[in-house]
Amino acid sequence: MNILAIETATPVCAIGLRSATTEVVRVLDNDRRHTEVLAAGAAELLVELGLRAKDLDRVVVDVGPGLFTGLRVGIATAIGLCEGVGCSSVEVTSLELLAHAAHDLGVRGTLVGAVDGRRGEVFAQRFELDDTVRALEGPAVRTARELVIEWATNGAAVSFTGDGVQRYLKDFAAVPNGVIVTESVPSLHAALELGTHRTPSPTITPMYLREADAVANFSTRSRSQ
Repeated sequence: MNILAIETATPVCAIGLRSATTEVVRVLDNDRRHTEVLAAGAAELLVELGLRAKDLDRVVVDVGPGLFTGLRVGIATAIGLCEGVGCSSVEVTSLELLAHAAHDLGVRGTLVGAVDGRRGEVFAQRFELDDTVRALEGPAVRTARELVIEWATNGAAVSFTGDGVQRYLKDFAAVPNGVIVTESVPSLHAALELGTHRTPSPTITPMYLREADAVANFSTRSRSQ
């Protein structure tokens, strides 16, 4: 199975490509130039692996939460590819990719993933990591201060990861019972792995957690797989 993964939820634009024999993950840009680099970078990677777009069986896309413009670019590209070549699509979220990356690093116990949402906020979600990765709650908009106070006062052991943690690193590092897992970009390897085993989605729907993002007029994809 040939699978392309698209990551644009953060300022970093990255792609991953898995074929029957090879897996390549590549960061295309780290300065929010998703529109300029994504399509060209995907085309170049396909050529490098001796594939054409019509050889793709599946496209995996991070639907958020994350930065509004980046998500639009990634999802629009995924929709265009799926409609153009007739392949299936799989949705993943930025926070579950961070959690799976931490799990692959050997992190166990409670993990809080946090994606930088700007405006002094983060998009955060709590997971339990043991033999598997389990979401303990849905993603929510929080402030770094709220999270730091919550975990500093409840005394429970916790790990923190994501570019939202790196943005407010001094605050999160002050949590006495906390451990920082340095992982800023949602994992493309995790996206490819989840995309291999997850049932394809009939729709690609962006996950906008703030009202200003949610009311934006951006269509979603709905078709039979």
